[in-house]
Amino acid sequence: MNKSKLSIAIPASIISDTPHLREKTAKIGLIARAATIFRVQKIIIYPDNTRTNQTRDLNLIAKLLNYIETPQYLRKDLYKIEPDLQYAGILPPLRAPHHPTSGKNRDLKIGEYREGIILNQSQEGLTVDIGVQSMALLRERHYSVGERLTVQIIKTGNRIEVQTVNRNDVPSYWGFWVKIDDNSFGHMLQTEHFDLVIATARIANSIVDVADQISKRWGMAEQVLVAFGAPARGLHEIAQDEGLHIENVSDFVVNTIPEQGTATVRTEEALLSSLALFNIITLS
Repeated sequence: MNKSKLSIAIPASIISDTPHLREKTAKIGLIARAATIFRVQKIIIYPDNTRTNQTRDLNLIAKLLNYIETPQYLRKDLYKIEPDLQYAGILPPLRAPHHPTSGKNRDLKIGEYREGIILNQSQEGLTVDIGVQSMALLRERHYSVGERLTVQIIKTGNRIEVQTVNRNDVPSYWGFWVKIDDNSFGHMLQTEHFDLVIATARIANSIVDVADQISKRWGMAEQVLVAFGAPARGLHEIAQDEGLHIENVSDFVVNTIPEQGTATVRTEEALLSSLALFNIITLS
């Protein structure tokens, strides 16, 4: 994909048809992998059923997504042992740039970026765990113990030193943010600022017919949203609950799996298929 910042919107009921926490966890792992493969920068989770309280599902999805996005060497400090994470061991590794596989000092390079957590404060500065054998020194003091930071290596060897950087300034893909929208799908579209909104639906224009139009619009957009419906109800029905027509609140309504061979396509399946197609048409 191009330099546009890509967000996706997924419904809270994406896990409602999955009764066991183990399977819920596995499903969220698939979503996180798909988002990372196609460089999604923000995952927005929205409530899609006005008849039930979806707070529990919203929070569970967000917790699992945040957990898997966190580099493995930071998880023990940022997360406690709790029931919602009892099956976290089945989550697949993201293997994203901010999840380095080496934990050895000698493999560090000047200019390399890492995620770190502040462990304590000393006279020299702050001690930061960046996932290697030795702790790193951060001479900036305006951060708190337990805070997660994006840092850049400025000195290697016997004493590793780092400096903080803005996560948005890292030149490579650096994972996704997770946001819960407590209100509704329509509210999310009104409060977020997107240059291009694409809604995926079965009753819609075929991706074949609008690929060129989407490619042109995508190339001019800074912020892009691709929205997905729920297992039992699509975005047409979800929007209608708010008195909205999905065609009026999105730039394109697209069927990314024309002539599907199944009665329904699960959200995680639609997510992977759709992002793969957008990846191709926006690079062409």
